[in-house]
Amino acid sequence: MLIWIIDEEWKDYDMEREYLEKVYPGTEIRCSSYDYEEDLTEFGYRADGILAQVYAPIPKATIDRLECCKGIAVYGGGYERVDTKAAREKGIGVTNISGYCAPDLADYVVAAMYFANKNIAGFSQNVLEGAKRKRWGMMAVDRIPHRLCDEILGIYGFGVIGKEVAKHAQAVGMTVIACDDFVSGDQMNEYGVRKVSCEELFETSDYISINLKGCPENEYKVSSRELSRMKETAWLINTSRGLVIHEDDLIAAVKEKRIAGAILDVIRQEPPTGDEKILDCPGIYVTPHVSYASVESFRALKEFALFNLTAMLDGKTPRDLVN
Repeated sequence: MLIWIIDEEWKDYDMEREYLEKVYPGTEIRCSSYDYEEDLTEFGYRADGILAQVYAPIPKATIDRLECCKGIAVYGGGYERVDTKAAREKGIGVTNISGYCAPDLADYVVAAMYFANKNIAGFSQNVLEGAKRKRWGMMAVDRIPHRLCDEILGIYGFGVIGKEVAKHAQAVGMTVIACDDFVSGDQMNEYGVRKVSCEELFETSDYISINLKGCPENEYKVSSRELSRMKETAWLINTSRGLVIHEDDLIAAVKEKRIAGAILDVIRQEPPTGDEKILDCPGIYVTPHVSYASVESFRALKEFALFNLTAMLDGKTPRDLVN
């Protein structure tokens, strides 16, 4: 049994080795970076199963050379870099992992709202100059915010993560509304959430959390049309996928002060080169796709990927099959 790990994110695979040795004694594990062409020729072509980071490209050209592979398990929710159609044509299952980090993403959204509500970055960056100009206490406050508990969170995409975000926001007293074409109003009511149209969501919300799937159908779901409906004091928060937002439109909206700002844990180009305009726009705060990171989520991520892979190796239907 040969398991091929394609990854540049993590430093060790102790959990993988322990688990696979227990299930398949004598398993050989080989690791490669994303530039794996030589490894594919040397040993990758005979892999029985593949564990791949979300950034690892696995196109048809690679899949066509796999001689023994029964499954490709992706470490995460995104699987757009794997040619799932080519894999299915060869009888190779592809899995992602859904819902493993919902509490972590919800924590991030609430933290982002507090960060924006209390203007922590703005006050901190201007404190020295403000002190010199006697701008201290209320003298330093240009706009008095409402308490977060008196504001409205709009959730765009009410799946597993959207529901968890709602629960976290309600815990601090916020009113929550949501838009999702595939979830009924009665279902949302069960979570204490009111279903609204996309137009009402963007017009009414003080904060908007994007929790849509990162599929081609959702590309540019948030563009100038939606942004133009937002309040000037409203913030956009995205922990889903960068393709959902038209970045040029967002940059224009923030620069022109048509919205207060944005907090993004995902951008369109990942990993970025450093030249992306979205990384250098005052009022837009970007974090390096780490909202999911916790000891608990990291363990769950690896466990689910291994469970999916072993199911495919054993000829069973995995939990998260996407093709």
